[in-house]
Amino acid sequence: MNLMHSAKNPWYLQSSLTCFLFFCSWGIWWAFFQLWLTSERAGLMLSGGEVGTVYSVNSITSLILMLLYGMAQDRLGIKRNLLIAVAAIAMLIGPFATWVYRPLLATNLMMGAIVGSLVLSAGFIAGCSLVEALTERFSRRFNFEYGQARAWGSFGYAVVALVGGFLFSIDPSLNFWVGSLFGLAMLLNVLLWRPRAEREADHAAASTEAAPTPSFRQMLSLLRIPMLWALIVFVVFSWTFYTVFDQQMFPDFYTHLFESPEQGQRFYGTLSSVQVFLESAMMGLVPVIMRKVGVRNTLLLAMVVMFIRLLGCATFTNPIVISLVKMLSAVEVPMFSLPIFRYFTLHFNPSMSATLYMIGDQIAAQLGTAALSTPLGSLRDAIGYHRTFLIITGIVFAAAIYAWFILKKDDEHVEGDPFVRDK
Repeated sequence: MNLMHSAKNPWYLQSSLTCFLFFCSWGIWWAFFQLWLTSERAGLMLSGGEVGTVYSVNSITSLILMLLYGMAQDRLGIKRNLLIAVAAIAMLIGPFATWVYRPLLATNLMMGAIVGSLVLSAGFIAGCSLVEALTERFSRRFNFEYGQARAWGSFGYAVVALVGGFLFSIDPSLNFWVGSLFGLAMLLNVLLWRPRAEREADHAAASTEAAPTPSFRQMLSLLRIPMLWALIVFVVFSWTFYTVFDQQMFPDFYTHLFESPEQGQRFYGTLSSVQVFLESAMMGLVPVIMRKVGVRNTLLLAMVVMFIRLLGCATFTNPIVISLVKMLSAVEVPMFSLPIFRYFTLHFNPSMSATLYMIGDQIAAQLGTAALSTPLGSLRDAIGYHRTFLIITGIVFAAAIYAWFILKKDDEHVEGDPFVRDK
């Protein structure tokens, strides 16, 4: 879809700004969260197993909230009630992390992990899935390209990742407080900017959306679909490693390739920023690729890229080579996240797209994270990063073979919006 045409669409502009501010509020501290948990500067210095516990608890809470968010948003349609709540929580991340979360983690790890998971999941981890699902729904309702709007989120993440590395080297708590400022801006955006199209859609909702709105029983019936469970298994053993590998392990692994942790943290901030800048560009390019090769083939290509990237990190030790290998994430993330959305609206009922996305992708990934974070963290403590990375690479290779057999072709079992390739 023409970008100039989208730029005249108020829903595209509003959704793009929402994505930008949300990912700024999250990325400014989330990109350094594992370092915050393990670094001496932050004062927590958790082990790999303890970090795994934090991530596991986050994932368990997130998968519950994702299911609730998905079902609630499918009932709400395009109303932004939940989005306002997410923005309000994002606004409070600075004081919460400084005065509640960090002291609890330092004195009682499990209590801190549980309390923290409620806020981090409601405002960010599950909140991210809500923002993405709602933006995708807006794109279909108001005629703009989802990938173009979501690219602004990646762009925002890239900007704050570049700044965040320098803030973290000064005082890690600054990252959370800047996140609060972006959260405030997001809250004002979703409260005050209400395009006319939304007001008109609200008036039309009674006649156009009320009838197909799924019931709670219909949403739960999704769990009886074998094809959905096959997809869940695929996501558990593939996209799970975006959290377990990229967020739980890679930051500490990368920063220790340098002479000092402070130098590594600055380089990591720059690396993350460059990667996500490229990722934002790929968010706009992947829809074009998808229209050429199809939804299923794009997902399979993403698995190939994931395998090469993980194998590279398991094999090399030079920070320059590792930095180049990490750039493959800029290709992998859009090539997985965009077609998986389209896969659901292609092969399942689009009226339950938010619930389907939450269950089949985000909840599945969080389930995998909850199950694998602690054992893989303990394994890293026992055998080191490189051998652990090799094990993860083997799991992803097996998942890619599994995907080849279970992913439906684009013209097979079509129950949603048909997908037509460009000729």
